[in-house]
Amino acid sequence: MTDVLLATDSDEVFAAVDSALADNTTTVYRVKQGQHVLPVVEEKLPDLVILDLQIGNMGGVAACLMIRQEEGMDRLPRRPIALLLDRDADSFLAQESRADGWLVKPLDPLRLRRLAKTLLEKGTLFEGSIS
Repeated sequence: MTDVLLATDSDEVFAAVDSALADNTTTVYRVKQGQHVLPVVEEKLPDLVILDLQIGNMGGVAACLMIRQEEGMDRLPRRPIALLLDRDADSFLAQESRADGWLVKPLDPLRLRRLAKTLLEKGTLFEGSIS
């Protein structure tokens, strides 16, 4: 069973990710605020974390950096993290956050499945330009 944690306050983004990834072998959990990401990662130990760039009061970049900090101190096992970006120009932020991959919205099921499959196989997938 594969567990995916999605952090987004957008019902549209949740619906797109859930319909693309959830099946009888994959469960998608959702948090609506960035500040809830780390506690849920610690509790559920998801196989993949997907963070929307814009989430309430703490964005995806800050949540990603917080997870990476905990991993760096050996408090959490390393796991793949993807960011969902609003535009190509945001790829710089994604790179600085040490995410393993990112997609630029709008999202579609094929791209989401490719992202998840690639990251779960320990690869990287970067969509959009890096300046």
